[in-house]
Amino acid sequence: MDAMAKPRNVSRSYRVNDGRGFRLKDFDPGDTGGIQSQEEARDLIEGGLSSLRDLQEKHYAQDQWAVLLILQAMDAAGKDSLVKHVMSGVNPTGCRVYSFKKPSIEELDHDFLWRTTKSLPERGKIGIFNRSYYEEVLMVRVHPEALAEEKIPSSLITKKLWRERFEDICAFERYLARNGVVTRKFFLHVSEEKQKERFLSRLDNPRKSWKFEADDVKERKHWREYMRAYEEMIRNTARPHAPWYVVPADNKWFTQLVVAEAIVETLEELNLEYPKLDKQRRKELHAAHAQLSKQKH
Repeated sequence: MDAMAKPRNVSRSYRVNDGRGFRLKDFDPGDTGGIQSQEEARDLIEGGLSSLRDLQEKHYAQDQWAVLLILQAMDAAGKDSLVKHVMSGVNPTGCRVYSFKKPSIEELDHDFLWRTTKSLPERGKIGIFNRSYYEEVLMVRVHPEALAEEKIPSSLITKKLWRERFEDICAFERYLARNGVVTRKFFLHVSEEKQKERFLSRLDNPRKSWKFEADDVKERKHWREYMRAYEEMIRNTARPHAPWYVVPADNKWFTQLVVAEAIVETLEELNLEYPKLDKQRRKELHAAHAQLSKQKH
């Protein structure tokens, strides 16, 4: 049974189209949207993944729209496992994941949108950004000393800098929308307590300890600053054509359900269908069929 072919609308509760008045405290990281168990969520996710595979195939064949999925979160919120589970089974030809870490010397010699713009998905493709240009109003805002590495003329670094970056991002995403790039943005909202629990789990598990870095603990000291930065980010950049989903991330199974449903709903809104063949193309295929049928093994 395709449980998510008929949307439950769980994801819509976490969608922010207009950031005015947005408050992060109104969203509970431990919320499960009325889903009673992981088993119930698993059934819904499986149905959603079936729908996703079908829609992605049509999306690839139609070759008109591009879909950009942006994941932002604090460390240990579950971005990697989300990509692994939600995009499982999707044809890798039509999907690509980009992880953006500390900028390189070459990237720092360009404007802050340059390195991600190079990786925008093509028509017919789904691109996933694991972190993105939003780090420029998150990490850089919490650690403004990073601006020195960007070599921006000092006369341009004013009190208006963050507002100007929000404006630039909004203009960029409007540009993408007008050119057929559908953008959906996900903030995986994990609690400070759950992050600590996952960090300890990494340290105690040899198979996960490689993920842990000493700086992860240092960044926890800036938790409140990051939460204010995320709130300002969503408040200033949520738009109907590029909404944010504030996804509860304390339960990974629910995170995966919300994101899977949001992606399915996004693709459904595009009214995807396989390309219709014109008369000449049908004639060519008929001739090819006849030729193959006559061939002997």
